[in-house]
Amino acid sequence: MPIAMYTAVAVLYPDALATSVTLPMEILQAASQLASVSERGRPQVRFLLAGPDTAPMSLASGIVLQPTVRYRELPPPDLILLPAIWRNPRPTLLAAGPWLGLLADAAARGTRICTVGTASALLAETGLLDGRPATTHWNYFRQFRRRYPKVQLKTRHLITQSDNLYCVGSVNSIADLMVHIVEGWFGTRVARAVEQQFSPEIRQSFRAAAYQGGAGNAHHDETVLQAQQYLQERLTDGCNLGELARRLGISPRTLNRRFREATGLGPQQYLNNLRLGTARDLLRRSNLSVSEISWQVGLQDVSYFSRLFRRHHGVNPIRYREAARGKLFDPRDAEST
Repeated sequence: MPIAMYTAVAVLYPDALATSVTLPMEILQAASQLASVSERGRPQVRFLLAGPDTAPMSLASGIVLQPTVRYRELPPPDLILLPAIWRNPRPTLLAAGPWLGLLADAAARGTRICTVGTASALLAETGLLDGRPATTHWNYFRQFRRRYPKVQLKTRHLITQSDNLYCVGSVNSIADLMVHIVEGWFGTRVARAVEQQFSPEIRQSFRAAAYQGGAGNAHHDETVLQAQQYLQERLTDGCNLGELARRLGISPRTLNRRFREATGLGPQQYLNNLRLGTARDLLRRSNLSVSEISWQVGLQDVSYFSRLFRRHHGVNPIRYREAARGKLFDPRDAEST
């Protein structure tokens, strides 16, 4: 079955920062090209620029972008991006009246809406962020808190998520969010390939950097929540799923069914994802050998660990480490600085 084409839209306004438009555009375009390989070359993402009309728009930086569609003529998108606003967001807020209501309609349809920097004020103006976590550019924390007291401002997180609403504190973190979205659309393999091209340096994953409202607990199956906690606590020790089912007082078959219904994954796949996420962090941040990392995450068979890692990330652990870090960290270097 062909993969459905996704539609992403960046809303343009004169004070938008071009990098918070062009970087997501290029990341999604790269993901589209990679995903199209198995779809006979058919593009998998279209990226539209929305403006009040289709006349070229000169941004504050002097860069000129050409809208491809008017605000009011947008097709139902999968993703709406509100780019960062240069300096004081107030002029952009005042000018946004004619199209701001479109955000509430899109959110109600389930469209993902992502704001960058002070563009979170646009989403806050609609009331969609009331009672929800959000972040913004650090220089605007005080004004944001004063203007939007109902919003749960998270000053220690670069990214926040509440259902389909995302806020990114700065342009530097938009790549992390885009990689996360790519993973949801096209899977781990494409996401890792894109990440290696655009963000090979040591960075936090979306899950490590983001504040997620109800993250991991979006479902309400308490038995599955207990199972998730059990797997997280016994990551390095391994886990017998039959024993886990007995502890929970249900059959392995019921555990597998309920786990999939709640999380979209089977228990073993969930456990492997936890292991591979930990392995990725260790490859980036430690000087442990691949075999030591394999043991650290509860996989004693190094060959199996390498195959599993390659299957999920598209490269073996050594190549991933080389791409992500450039060179290994030597603790002696830190001691000498």
